[in-house]
Amino acid sequence: MRKLMTTLAVLAISTGAFAAEGWLTDFEKVKEKAKAENKYILIDFSGSDWCGWCIKLDKEVFQKEVFKKWADENLVLMLADFPLDRSGQSKELCEQNEMLFTKFKAEGYPTVILLAPEGKAIAKTGYQPGGAEAYIKHLESLISDS
Repeated sequence: MRKLMTTLAVLAISTGAFAAEGWLTDFEKVKEKAKAENKYILIDFSGSDWCGWCIKLDKEVFQKEVFKKWADENLVLMLADFPLDRSGQSKELCEQNEMLFTKFKAEGYPTVILLAPEGKAIAKTGYQPGGAEAYIKHLESLISDS
C-alpha cells in the first residue's frame, strides 16, 4: 500500500496534478473550485528551486500551519511554477503557466495574484516581511479593498 501511495504521489507530481499539499496547478480546476466554494484564488508565480525570495515566501508563509488553516477557509491556492528543470512538468502545464504569467502581467518571482471567486484579478503582490500572520493581514486588506 505504501509503495502504491508513493507511486501515485510521484505520478501526480510529474504530471502536474498538484504542487504541494493544498496547492493546485490546473487553472481550469482552480476556477471551478473557487466558483463552487465562493473563495478567492491566490496564484503564486514561483521559481521554486532557484528563486531566493520565492523560497523565503514559501518557508515563512505558505508552509506555516496558521496560513494553511486560513487559506483552507478563504482561498483556492494555485502554484504556477517555473523551476530550472521543467522536465517534470508537462508541455501543457508549462504553456498554461507561461500564458498566465503574461495574462496577469507578472513581473518577476515571486508574483502573487489574487482573483475574486468569479476570476477577476483584484490585486498583485509578492513577498512581504513579517511571517504568516502579517501576510494573512496583508491579503485580507487586499481582499477588503477590492
